[in-house]
Amino acid sequence: MSAPMTVANEAQTAEIHRLFELQQKSQIKVGNTTAKQRIAKLKKLQKAVMKYRPQIKKALYNDYRKHPSEVDLTDIYPVISEIKHACSNLRSWMRKEYVDTPIAILGSKSHIRYEPKGNVLIISPWNFPINLTLGPLVSAIAAGNTVILKPSEHTSHAGAIMSKILKEVFSEDEVAIVEGGIGTSTALLALPFNHIFFTGAPSIGKVVMAAAAKHLTSVTLELGGKSPTIVDESASVEMAARRIAWGKYLNNGQVCIAPDYIFVHESKKQAFLDAVKKNIKKFYTEDASREKSYARIVNNRHFHRVKGYVEDAISKGAKVEAGAKFDGDQDYIAPTVMTNVSEDSTLMTQEIFGPVMPVFGYTDINQVIDKINSREKPLALYIYSNKNKNINHIMANTRAGGTCINHNAVHFFNGNLPFGGSNNSGIGKGHGHYGFKAFSNARGVLQQHVPNALELLMPPYNNFKQKLIDLTIKYF
Repeated sequence: MSAPMTVANEAQTAEIHRLFELQQKSQIKVGNTTAKQRIAKLKKLQKAVMKYRPQIKKALYNDYRKHPSEVDLTDIYPVISEIKHACSNLRSWMRKEYVDTPIAILGSKSHIRYEPKGNVLIISPWNFPINLTLGPLVSAIAAGNTVILKPSEHTSHAGAIMSKILKEVFSEDEVAIVEGGIGTSTALLALPFNHIFFTGAPSIGKVVMAAAAKHLTSVTLELGGKSPTIVDESASVEMAARRIAWGKYLNNGQVCIAPDYIFVHESKKQAFLDAVKKNIKKFYTEDASREKSYARIVNNRHFHRVKGYVEDAISKGAKVEAGAKFDGDQDYIAPTVMTNVSEDSTLMTQEIFGPVMPVFGYTDINQVIDKINSREKPLALYIYSNKNKNINHIMANTRAGGTCINHNAVHFFNGNLPFGGSNNSGIGKGHGHYGFKAFSNARGVLQQHVPNALELLMPPYNNFKQKLIDLTIKYF
C-alpha cells in the first residue's frame, strides 16, 4: 500500500465519487430488501470470514505479530457473534413498532418504521481492524444501507484480506472498500453521506464531526480516552490482578477499553503489584519478547510515542515496578507497571494505548471519584469490589460509556448491551439492536382512520372553540 497522502490524487478521488454515486443510485433498492434477503447476505459474509480465517490470522501476524488465538478471540469471534445475533433478531427489529394514541387524536393509529439511513461511511481503526470494520458493517447491512468502508492504512495486510472478502461477497453498488491514507479519508469525508460511523481517537473524531456538519450528516463516534479502574479494600486481589493484567496487555495494550490507570486501596496495593507481576510472567514468561502470545506495537511511530510516555514519567519521579524494556527494531515494549506517576506526565494526560500500567494507592474513595470526574468522561470504568455499597456509590457518582464490575473489557462481547462512549469518549451506540438503530431512521407514521376532536378546533376560532381547547389542555 502506498504511504498516506494528505490529499487524494485525481484518479483516486474520481474512483471514490464513482462508488458513491453508484451506491446513491442503488440505496432505495437495497433499502427495500426483506429480512430474509439481509440475513442471506450476513450469512454469506459469515461463511467468507470463516473461509478466510487462516489468511486473516496471517495478515494480523504480519501487521503486528498478533497471535492467531488472540485474532480468533478479539477479531473473528466478535464479528461472527454479531452476525449470529443480527440473524436471530433481525425480523423483530424490522417490524413496525406500534405506539399508543392520545385521546385527543382518537381515530388514528401510529407506528414507528425503521428505515435505512441510506448511503453510509464506516471509517475503522488499526487496533482491531477486522472486528471494528466488519462489526459495524453487520449493523449497516442489517439496517439495509449501502456502505463504503475505509480501513486503516496502518494495518495494510488486514485491509488487503478484507478487500478480498468483501469483493467476493458483495457487489460494489452495495458494499465497497476503499484503501488509502489521510487523503483518502479527506476525500470521503467531503461527500454527503447519510451517516458516518467512525472508530478512533477523540482528536480525529472532532475532524469527522466537523466534516459531517457541513452536510448535516448524522454520526456515530466510538472514541476512547483514559478508562479508570478501581480495586477497593474488599476486592479479591488475585482475581483483580489477573483480569486487569489480561485487559491491559491484550493486543499489547492497544485497546480503547483497556484499563488505562489503576486505583488500588492502600491495604491491597503491594499485594496487587505482586500479583500483577506474577501474572505477567504466567501469561508471557520471564521474557515477553520471546513469547508468541505477546503482540507488538503497530508501528515505529507509535512505539516511540509510548516509549516517550514512559521516559517522561520516569524523568518526573515514577518508579518502574516491572518492564520498561524496549526494542525499536521489532516495536517491542515489555509489559510495564509503574507507581509514583506524576499527574502532569504524558502517561496521565494522554490515552496510553500501549502496555503500560500506572498504579496509584488510595484511602478515600471520594478522592478517587473526584480525580476521575476531573477528567473527560471515559469510554469505560471498571470496579473491583465485593461491597454493593461501594459499587453503588461509585456508579452513582461517576459517568462513563460502560462499566464492568469485577472484570474489564468483556462488556464489549455482549451483543445485548449498547456499546459506546459519552461526549469525549463517543457519541451514539453500537452492537446488536443498538447498532441496527444507529444505521436506521426511526420514521414516525400516523394514519388517520376517522375524524377526531381536532377537526372541531380548526379556524375560524371563537369562544366555544377556545373552551374546547382549554378542556383539551386540562384533561387530555
